[in-house]
Amino acid sequence: MEKDACRQKTDNELVTLSLQDESWFYCIILRYEEALLRYVRRISYATKEDAEDILQEVFLSVYQNLNDFDSSLKFSSWLYRIAHNKTVSAWRKTNARPKTISTDEDLDLFAFIASDEDILKDLEKKCDAKKTREIIGRMDKKYQDVLVLKFLEDKDYREISDILKKPMGTVATLINRAKKKLEAELNKLEIKS
Repeated sequence: MEKDACRQKTDNELVTLSLQDESWFYCIILRYEEALLRYVRRISYATKEDAEDILQEVFLSVYQNLNDFDSSLKFSSWLYRIAHNKTVSAWRKTNARPKTISTDEDLDLFAFIASDEDILKDLEKKCDAKKTREIIGRMDKKYQDVLVLKFLEDKDYREISDILKKPMGTVATLINRAKKKLEAELNKLEIKS
C-alpha cells in the first residue's frame, strides 16, 4: 500500500476499504499511529514500550470491531475512545499510578493548557514545563483526561464527549474545574515563592 493512496482517502473510505481488503487497514495505522501513541502516553504515564504495547492492542481491537463502527460518528472519536478504554484497562491491570507526566517530547505545555493570557503568564513566571507536568500529574484522572484531550490533542467538546462517553455539559464542567484547580496550584506556588 502506498502512502499517497492512503492520504487520498477519508477515514470512512478507509474503513470501507479495510472491510473489503485487510491491506487497507495499514492506512488507518499509518494515519493514527503517532497521534494515538502520544495520547496513550499522555493519559497513562507509560513508558514508550508499554504505550506501544497498548497501542498494538488498540489497533487489534479496532480491526476486530471495524464492522461495529457507526459511520454517523467521527471515526477518530471512535478510535480515541477505544484507545482511552484500552489505556484505562492497562492502567487498572498494573494498579500503579506515577505522580508525574512522562513524555519524550519537549512540549510547551503552557501554550496548550492556558486558554487565556493571564494563566499563561502566571505559568511562565511561576514554573517550568516539568513543574506544570507535575501539577497535572497530581490532579484527579478525570481532570487529566479532559486537559490532555482538549489542550494537547486539540479535540473539541463533542469529540471529548464521544471519547469519554460523557455529556458535553459534563465535559465543559470538567475542563472548567480542571483549569480552576490548575490556577489554585499556581496560587500555592506564588505563596511559597
